[in-house]
Amino acid sequence: MEVSSEQVFQALYETVYMVSVSLVFATVIGLPLGILLVVTRKGHILENSAIFSALNPVINVLRSVPFIILLVAIIPFTRLVVGTSIGTTAAIVPLVIYTGPYIARLVENSLLEINPGIIEAAEAMGATPLQIIFRFLIPETLGSLILSITTATIGLIGATAMAGAVGGGGIGDLAITYGYQRFSTITIVATVIILVVLVQGIQSLGNVFARKIRRN
Repeated sequence: MEVSSEQVFQALYETVYMVSVSLVFATVIGLPLGILLVVTRKGHILENSAIFSALNPVINVLRSVPFIILLVAIIPFTRLVVGTSIGTTAAIVPLVIYTGPYIARLVENSLLEINPGIIEAAEAMGATPLQIIFRFLIPETLGSLILSITTATIGLIGATAMAGAVGGGGIGDLAITYGYQRFSTITIVATVIILVVLVQGIQSLGNVFARKIRRN
C-alpha cells in the first residue's frame, strides 16, 4: 500500500508543527541558560560558582541522554503537561527538554568567542551587567547565534523523525509505518528526499540571515 499525497502533506505539516513549536520553547529555555553559563563562570560579569556549578552538570546530563530514551523516560511528565503521551503535541514536550540544553551549549560557545576586550571596554564605560548582555554580548554574537539556532533546528528535525517510532506523527512516522513496516521503498525514498530538502532549506536560510547580520 502506497501513501497518498494527502498523507505526505499531513506528515510534513506535523513535522513542521513539532519543529516550530519545540524550537520556540527550547530557545526560550536555552538562550537564558546559555547566557547564565557564560556570565556566572569564574571571572565573568556575574560570577557565581553556585549557579554555574548547578547548571553545568544538569545540562551535561540532559544532553547525554539519547532522545529515544528521554522520550520514554519522561512519559509521566508528558502526560502531566499535555494530558497524553501519544501524538504530535505530546512529542513536543520531550523535544523541548532535549533541545533546550543543546541550544544552551551552542549559545554558550557563541558568547565565549567574544573578545574579552569588548567586555572590559563596556565595564569601563560604566555599563551594568544587563546592559553588557543585551547591548554588547548578544549583538556581537547575533550572527553566530543565528547559525546556532539553525543547527538546533536541524537537530530537531532528526529528533522528530525518531518521535515517529512511538506514534509522534510526522515524516518519521510515515517512514516507519509505510516505508519500514510495509516494505515500501518508494515511501522511504520520498521521506528521505523531503527531509533532505527541508534541512538544506533551513541551513541555507540560516546562512543567509547570519551573513546579513554580520555585514551590518
